Amino acid sequence: MARRGLLLGLIGLLAASPAFGAPSLAQALLGIDRTTVWALAGAIPVQFPTFHPQGMVRIGGDFYVSSVEVRRAPAPDPKQPGGRDAGAGVGHLFRISAEGALLADLILGEGDAYHPGGIDYDGRDIWVPVAEYRPDSRAIVYRVDPRTMTATVVLRAADHIGAVVHDRQTGRLHGVSWGARRFYDWTLSSSGKASPPRVFANGSSYIDYQDCHGLEAGRMLCSGLASYPAPAGGAPFQLGGWEVVDLNDHRPVWQAPISLRASSGRVMTQNPFFAEATASGVRAWFMPDDNRSTIYVYDSTGPGAP
Repeated sequence: MARRGLLLGLIGLLAASPAFGAPSLAQALLGIDRTTVWALAGAIPVQFPTFHPQGMVRIGGDFYVSSVEVRRAPAPDPKQPGGRDAGAGVGHLFRISAEGALLADLILGEGDAYHPGGIDYDGRDIWVPVAEYRPDSRAIVYRVDPRTMTATVVLRAADHIGAVVHDRQTGRLHGVSWGARRFYDWTLSSSGKASPPRVFANGSSYIDYQDCHGLEAGRMLCSGLASYPAPAGGAPFQLGGWEVVDLNDHRPVWQAPISLRASSGRVMTQNPFFAEATASGVRAWFMPDDNRSTIYVYDSTGPGAP
C-alpha cells in the first residue's frame, strides 16, 4: 500500500500540459526501473575537444554543456581545503549544434574557481555553478542567457557546489555539494539577491550526483554514479542511477539504476545527461566520455524480461 501511495503521489506531480501529447517527465519517470529496456536512437559525435563535461541541457535543437579544462591537476596538500591544492584550469559552457559542431564557448570562473558543475534550464536562463576543483572550498553560481551567451553572477558559496537547480515555481535555487553529500537552498529576491543558504544532509548515498534538472511541483531529477570495490582485487564496479529528489524535505522519492554503458566502457551517467518525456516513455541524452565525446540518445521501450 505504501508503494502504491507513493506512485499515486508522484503521478500528480505536474499540472502543466506537455507538448505533443507526451506525459510530464515526472510522470514518465514512473515507468523507468531496473527492468527498463533502453533502445539506442542515435549517436552524435562531438566535433571538437570537450575536455571533462559536467552538465547538459537541450534547448530547441542545441545542447549547452558545461566542462572543465584541467591544465594542472590538483596535487595533495593536507594544509589546504579538501586536502589538495587548487590546480589550474578553465571553465567552459559550450553551445553545440544537433550535429555536434561548436557554436559558442563561454568562459566562466575566477582564479581557482574554474570547475563548472551540473546545470539547469528554467525556461529562460541556464544556471551554472563554477567551483574550485576540491571539496569544502568555494563556488560561484552564474545565470546565463542562452540566446546571447552572457553570464551574470548570482551568488558566491563557501563550499564546492557541484550542481544547481532553479525551482521556477518557488524561485528558490538549490545546490548540491561535492559528492552530493549536502544540499543547499537559497531564496532569491525579486532583484536576484540570494539569502544565506539553508544546508541539509543528503540521506541517500548509493550514488553521487553529477548533473541535476528541475521538475515541476518542487522536485529535481539527478543523475550520477558511485564506485564499489570488487572482491579479490578486481576492478571496481560502477553503478549508475537516477533519483527524483523532493526539494522541500530533500528525500529521494523515486530511484532507478541506469545500467547503460558507452563503447568506452564508461557508465552512461558518468558525466552530463538530459531527459525529456515522449508519448511512449523517456528520451535521454548522455555524454559520458571526456575530450573525444559522443552524445548518445536513448529511448525507454518498456520492461525487459523479469
